[in-house]
Amino acid sequence: MNRLSASVSLDLDNQWAYLKTQGLDGWQDFPSYLDRVTPRILDTMKRAGLRITVFVVGKDASLEKNHESLRSFAEAGHEIANHSHMHEPWLHLYSAAELQADFEQAEAAIHQATGQKPLGFRGPGFSTSPAVRDLLIQRGYSYDASLFPTVMGPVARAYFFLTSNLPSEEKAKRKGLYGNFSSAFSPLEPYQIQPGLLEMPVTTMPVFRTPIHLSYLLFLAQYSLPLARAYWDMAVTMCRLTKVAPCLLLHPTDFLDETDVPAMSFFPAMKLSAEKKIELVRHTLSSLRRYWGTATMGQIAHQLTAPLISDKLPTEAQDLYPEPTRS
Repeated sequence: MNRLSASVSLDLDNQWAYLKTQGLDGWQDFPSYLDRVTPRILDTMKRAGLRITVFVVGKDASLEKNHESLRSFAEAGHEIANHSHMHEPWLHLYSAAELQADFEQAEAAIHQATGQKPLGFRGPGFSTSPAVRDLLIQRGYSYDASLFPTVMGPVARAYFFLTSNLPSEEKAKRKGLYGNFSSAFSPLEPYQIQPGLLEMPVTTMPVFRTPIHLSYLLFLAQYSLPLARAYWDMAVTMCRLTKVAPCLLLHPTDFLDETDVPAMSFFPAMKLSAEKKIELVRHTLSSLRRYWGTATMGQIAHQLTAPLISDKLPTEAQDLYPEPTRS
């Protein structure tokens, strides 16, 4: 059994957030697919016997129409974390006042909708900065999860710009999308990035530093499902050899297809059926359960920094930190 537990996290990016990032009209009405995708996600995690970390966008939490979906994640025992208020992947360009306002709004809305106070944060599009991390420490967060140590970040960003119709000023805002090449060779396992703050990066392929999150696997699967499975199995082998406990990243689009959300047909792999997507998700989760113990990101952070964060835990969050599940 590996020393650390593996984890699964879900960036609960909603339809409007994708439209906004892509520069498409209609996002201002905040269209949502949460009521459709949430039961699929919860059913998949229940079958896998997993409690995961769900990074919630504050704006979604502020809208009554999303409350039932968001509460259902908390009621199922999943950890709720902060994914910013307006899901703008240029937090590194925010002023101190703008950052403060974003966190205050997101935290209040998330707590009201789910009953949980977030102790973890992930910047949208892996947007981060020292100022963001300083604010996390000031506001009592236990961990950040905004680093994506891959050599493919600039390539993914170039592909995004090529397929979008954004004007140059909007592209400039998004120039940090998917992280920077400088972070490609940062550690793959949790580490203290600043005194008092744990960094929990999204796992990439050890040695090669190529992506292994589900959206990338599904990008491969749209050409060959066996190729995607083989690529994931190789990633598992590399993680086991290098003793890296994976932090596997999911998105709602890993459970949806273009018949569910026609407006999202521009997104990669949306022509692949939701059934085939979920089949691949189940394959990856089965691998985690086979080779690693599993825990939420909050549980892992608590294990690693318990003496530092014991005073931070609110009473309502205590049940998020039982012993990790062992396979």
